[in-house]
Amino acid sequence: MTLIYTHENKLLVENVRNVLRMNGIETVMKNEFSSGAAGDLAPLDTWPELWLVDDTQLATAQKLIEQIEVQANGDDWRCNQCQELNGSAFEVCWNCGAAAN
Repeated sequence: MTLIYTHENKLLVENVRNVLRMNGIETVMKNEFSSGAAGDLAPLDTWPELWLVDDTQLATAQKLIEQIEVQANGDDWRCNQCQELNGSAFEVCWNCGAAAN
């Protein structure tokens, strides 16, 4: 197994896990519930970690993670249907459900 992603925000790690799962890549999350030990452990040691089960999928997993990070750091967009401003990480409007431009 190979460590492929870690972040202090568990929701971001879960998002990566879900995207990889949708693409047929199996992962295991470690340190999922370790944030309560932050006072006893170094903060970095309590971050959730995503481990790749099949190392032959490493290149594909890394490309998907890179795409997620690029999209998350992109520009916000305005929905053509309802004019709501959406964060770059959203592929559909959070307000009305319309697809991104």
